[in-house]
Amino acid sequence: MPITRNILRQVMLDNQKDIEQYKVFHRGYDLDSFPLQVFVGVRRSGKSFLLFQKMHQMLADGHGWEDMLYIDFEDRRLEGFTADDFNLILECHQEMYGKRPMLFLDEIQNIDGWQKFARNLADKKYSVFITGSNAKMLSKEIMSALGGRYIPVEVYPFSFTEYLDYLGIPHDELSLEATESKARFMKAYGDYLAWGGLPESVSLPVRRSYLSSVFQKIYLGDIAQRNGVSNAKLLQLLTKKIAESVMQPISYNRLAKILSSVAGKVSVPTVSSYVSYSEDAWLLLRLRNIASAFAERESVCKYYYIDNGLLSIQLMNADTLLLENALALSLFRKYGHDADNERVYFYNANVEVDFYVPEEELAVQASYSLTDETTRKREVDALSKLPNVHPCKRRVIVTYDEEDTITDKHGIIEIVPCWKWLLSMEK
Repeated sequence: MPITRNILRQVMLDNQKDIEQYKVFHRGYDLDSFPLQVFVGVRRSGKSFLLFQKMHQMLADGHGWEDMLYIDFEDRRLEGFTADDFNLILECHQEMYGKRPMLFLDEIQNIDGWQKFARNLADKKYSVFITGSNAKMLSKEIMSALGGRYIPVEVYPFSFTEYLDYLGIPHDELSLEATESKARFMKAYGDYLAWGGLPESVSLPVRRSYLSSVFQKIYLGDIAQRNGVSNAKLLQLLTKKIAESVMQPISYNRLAKILSSVAGKVSVPTVSSYVSYSEDAWLLLRLRNIASAFAERESVCKYYYIDNGLLSIQLMNADTLLLENALALSLFRKYGHDADNERVYFYNANVEVDFYVPEEELAVQASYSLTDETTRKREVDALSKLPNVHPCKRRVIVTYDEEDTITDKHGIIEIVPCWKWLLSMEK
């Protein structure tokens, strides 16, 4: 059915009422620094809520809906919408209010050819905020299509600090010293590691079914359907195997052999494509080995899940994997994660170190506990040898709740609880 002015006006008015009723949690994203922003990230990470946050802020500052135009392109009433209908949005707003609005375009990637409209808005000096679920919106091709007019903003699920603030759990020094508030804090810490920070899941008493539903929509919709994957079961097996391998580098060849043993012949190019699709959908984040040559750096990588909850539902007794995944996400949030990711690496040559950040000369190991002497020796030895090949201003072993310092010839190795690490990374 063709889109009419009446349909668009009704959608816009209904959207306004819905937004006014939302309870908005203010996140620490800078929404005022640039007038043209594209929010990208995994499904349900809270991209739309950043649009709502900005609109609530404008309403609180005295602006009305005449100054704002919001459209959700996942609204079923817009199923017949095409690129030819974009200008109709502006015409409807002009007819309703007679003013030039700031535009909020939600899930715009659902409309083929959206880039031209977005570029024209920029050329006409509109302020525009856009969301999309597909990481291809961060690729050089899409940003090139936008002509450098927009800046991409990576939106992650709640950080640990945001998670605590959303639940109203204090995490200042005094609260962490008091018995009752510390116990409540530690309960939230365990829940965060186990179930992650997808915003809509945080308040649910039981999260597994919700997370399973989101995961299914990601791998069936954002990955399989969008990329024409005919064997969705094979895709699911691949993501599960990667979940089980979060702590270890794994090659395309290795993945192909494992999948072939349970699902028939699977080629290396197929594995490579499926991994790439999963990255495009922001389900997986790739980490490269700084010690590898270029070809191997692309084919033998570590992979992390965008949210601990999406990882947790696929594993049993996975405390160590979940801790390392949360640690990886804290680094990606702080230093960024684009297609090249030349800011965070792992090191695997003469020793294995989980994370290395060259610009900070920071080396980090993840170890759930160091009470086992063999584990302690392995982690400490790796951090004692790395400075021989890469400069290290700071060396840290992140544990579940152990704290200490170790001194060697290169200086101090810190042993830090993960909860303390996460809070410090978000200051």
